[in-house]
Amino acid sequence: MREVAVIGVGMTRFGRYEDKSSIEHGVEVTQAALKDAGLGWKEVQIAYCGAAQQGMTPATRVLAGLGTTGIPFINVENASASGSTAFREAYLAVATGLYDIALALGVGKMGRAFALASSPEPAEFNLMKTMGSLQPASFFAMRMRRRMKEYGTSIDSLARVSVKNHRHAVYNPYAQYPKEVTLEEVHRARMICDPVTVLHLCPTGDGGAAAILCSKEKAEKYGARPLITVAASAFRTQVYSSKRHPSPDVTTVTAKEAYEQVGCGPWDMDLVQVHEAATVEEIDNYELLGFCNPGEGERLIDDGVTQIGGRIPFNTDGGLLARGHPIGPTGLAQIWETVMQLRGEAGQRQVEGARIGMAHMIGYEGVCIIHILKKRL
Repeated sequence: MREVAVIGVGMTRFGRYEDKSSIEHGVEVTQAALKDAGLGWKEVQIAYCGAAQQGMTPATRVLAGLGTTGIPFINVENASASGSTAFREAYLAVATGLYDIALALGVGKMGRAFALASSPEPAEFNLMKTMGSLQPASFFAMRMRRRMKEYGTSIDSLARVSVKNHRHAVYNPYAQYPKEVTLEEVHRARMICDPVTVLHLCPTGDGGAAAILCSKEKAEKYGARPLITVAASAFRTQVYSSKRHPSPDVTTVTAKEAYEQVGCGPWDMDLVQVHEAATVEEIDNYELLGFCNPGEGERLIDDGVTQIGGRIPFNTDGGLLARGHPIGPTGLAQIWETVMQLRGEAGQRQVEGARIGMAHMIGYEGVCIIHILKKRL
């Protein structure tokens, strides 16, 4: 496998755009990534487009907007992990030597409501409804209650995740909600499903993000400096688990593989972007990624360990909670942020001395993708 570099990134500000289609977002971010890389559209040899609930063949429609050049253009749908999957496929296309330059992009356009599960099968739909897990708010409310019972997690600790991520988003020009919130504001926000208030959940929205990948040798010829390479790409799905035969969480398994690929551990990371559609999910992921033992995640947020300026900053761009989560482009927004941080171009949210960063995404029904990017001097 060849070493692969990320030489260009681009994204739009996430938000609600009534007069702009997801396809327009795709064209815009691709052009931004090409400009960042110093390449022309005709130099791209293959492209992958991550999207969810965007109708048939969004990749083909973006291609039409960019100009048809005859290259393979692949549609990728993997729920919240769609953009991360597109990035992984682009990485593999270059790493295996089949192509020298690949594009990964993600697009999304959502309404004001989003169901955790949607299925054309009535039996599956009714089962999810009966279990009370049809809507994200009810799912995460149950998850929060379980954590509070098992570990004594306080509502203050959970709310601090929202406070931290909104503070980070203030310095991200592409964040959907770049506004600080207080602990009291999180508590008093509109109740969705007790104890989940609206500020415990990520918003819906629209947007796009993209990355250009190429072989390290070609990146060096282009003069890309500093050189940001893909040090690890791990993809796993959940294994059936029962009381008699318990299986580790998919995030733990995927992280183990990613760490082994790089030859490092969790505390070797300089920054981490994680999937946190709700505040409880970020605290859970502290533990599942190996940064602390089960039941100790609260300590990291309470002690400021995971804020910018702390030992291991998480979601430096505001995360799903404040940067936004249009589904399709979210994983590539994480790549954008990690690249900006490793280049030293993140402005007031810059993590000092950042050289290695992780991007973690979860897709519906136990899909996990982790990428680790590294700055080469």
